[in-house]
Amino acid sequence: MKKKTIDNLKVKGKRVLVRCDFNVPLIDGAITDENRIIAALPTIKKLVADGGRVILCSHLGKPEKKLSLAPVAVSLSGHLGQPVKFLADNQVVSDCVRKAVGEMKDGEVALLENTRLRKEESKNEEAFSKDLASIADIYVNDAFGTAHRAHCSTVGVTSFVAESAVGYLMEKELKFLGAAIENPVRPFVAILGGAKVSDKILVIKELLNKVDKLIIGGGMAYTFFVAQGHTVGDSLLEVDRVKDAKEVMELAKAKGVELLLPVDTVVTQEFSADAAYKTVPSSGIEDGWGGLDIGEKTREIFTSALKDAKTIIWNGPMGVFEFPNFAKGTLALAQEMAENTGTTIIGGGDSAAAVNQLGYGDKMTHISTGGGASLEFLEGKALPGVEAVQNA
Repeated sequence: MKKKTIDNLKVKGKRVLVRCDFNVPLIDGAITDENRIIAALPTIKKLVADGGRVILCSHLGKPEKKLSLAPVAVSLSGHLGQPVKFLADNQVVSDCVRKAVGEMKDGEVALLENTRLRKEESKNEEAFSKDLASIADIYVNDAFGTAHRAHCSTVGVTSFVAESAVGYLMEKELKFLGAAIENPVRPFVAILGGAKVSDKILVIKELLNKVDKLIIGGGMAYTFFVAQGHTVGDSLLEVDRVKDAKEVMELAKAKGVELLLPVDTVVTQEFSADAAYKTVPSSGIEDGWGGLDIGEKTREIFTSALKDAKTIIWNGPMGVFEFPNFAKGTLALAQEMAENTGTTIIGGGDSAAAVNQLGYGDKMTHISTGGGASLEFLEGKALPGVEAVQNA
């Protein structure tokens, strides 16, 4: 499907509504990570340079939190080097907001209030979609992180504007993830970590049709240990997913995919940063002990499996990377990927946070801004936010 991009738009003198992903972390009203704001800048700057009247919108946090995007307007003003007018209105679009938008000049930028202040947003109800469309001549979706949600600001609005397109960030996400899945340079290795098999089972099964090697670590590995006939002590376990884990192992064998599971694990008797720990074989986790990271032998096996890879996708950390003692597995893979000369893609979420926190973010080919969206894309699902723009 040919994507409609902002390079195809003529925006001078037109009102351009841009759906961004400014769902940034806040502590006491201060933004603690600006990566999503920075990722949106190329699209915003292009539209400003071309003379568009740029109206930005985004959600922030869960609906019940009723958070304000005011801090984002301040951050954007600094990064753009020009004022971003914050249109503070709990209706998001009101007569006052329409008036302010009507007074905008070419190249100016405004930011609407948190779209989730409108209860219709997550239900994709027509009233709010029409409100958003009433202040726009053109709609641009640059929020990959919410592309898997059929909301008013991602899907509904496209039915009521004359022209729609994807922004540079969305285009980049689809390019790298799409190429990796549809036409990877081989060997193609996928790394899946994180807590639960239930979160990743559809991705695992889809990737078994694509990859040469599949590495599984993190909390979900313990469900695979049980599927192998081992005991896991107090480790994270999804008893109802053991059958799925067995099926994955059989499927990998049938398809000729090398499935790599941890051979040793770092265990502790308490969940804390300074807990005493030891490394044991994956087959020997005692009662009262729980795994929090992959062991040294596993690190060597996993990093060795990456050395000749030409395409690597990673989603989910290998352990509790927030605790330095249990970040060694995640760090080892990040270091190995940083040195890899092929295409290295981080699939958003905790793995993106881990890579950035460990200082390897700038060494990766691409870090996705959408954990949930990237997972659904890897599952082979159509993303409503993308489909709506293409079909508008």
